[in-house]
Amino acid sequence: MNRILAITRRELISYFSTPLAYVFIVIFLVLTSAFTFYLGNFYERGQADLSAFFSFHPWLYLFLVPAISMRLWAEERKSGSIELLMTLPIEPREAVLGKFLAAWAFIALALILTFPIWVTVNFLGDPDNGVIFAAYLGSLFMAGGFLAIGAFISATTKNQVIAFILSVVACFGFLLAGFSLVLDLFSSWAPQVLVDAIASLSFLTHFSNISKGVIDLRDLVYFSLLIVVFLYANTIILHLRKAD
Repeated sequence: MNRILAITRRELISYFSTPLAYVFIVIFLVLTSAFTFYLGNFYERGQADLSAFFSFHPWLYLFLVPAISMRLWAEERKSGSIELLMTLPIEPREAVLGKFLAAWAFIALALILTFPIWVTVNFLGDPDNGVIFAAYLGSLFMAGGFLAIGAFISATTKNQVIAFILSVVACFGFLLAGFSLVLDLFSSWAPQVLVDAIASLSFLTHFSNISKGVIDLRDLVYFSLLIVVFLYANTIILHLRKAD
């Protein structure tokens, strides 16, 4: 655990040693505010809630999270520092978890900094803060899912641009998994069990449930299992690199 925390601290410090962290946070805050108050018609709706705020999170994460995850391993592989990392007295799983936790904590910080929007809606009305808290929790878990997928893809390539594009495509697939457009492609030939399994992979379905204030254990387990599976796959890639 000490080694994991050491890696997490090192990664977090590296984020703020470059303009990347500040640029990401500013972009995230500006976009969430713009989407909530303008595209989301916050004032026109006349409702004291943050549904307009959270409805755009999946689409923001689709591009912003891969922008973070693309550098997690691709940069290490390109610079050759991954070979040095593999010679240190740490297990690949510790490196994977440390890097993931640092990136997830960074995203959590950006999410926390949106609190003025929460304060604003409480100033203007009497919202259900329990629902808002649940939506924040769901958003954080969903971001973790995006991040785990991106980290795994980043470990498979040396090119950050390729890692970014592939991560966006993969995450887009998970977003659309529950849409009829996708399910219709399978329903004509695949058994219903497979169609239902594909539909259950949709980020939007699980996040939508949580953002309504319904913290179903199944939704949290889904995101948790997704994170574990892709982090495990990430660890396997590093084991293969260490064996070369």
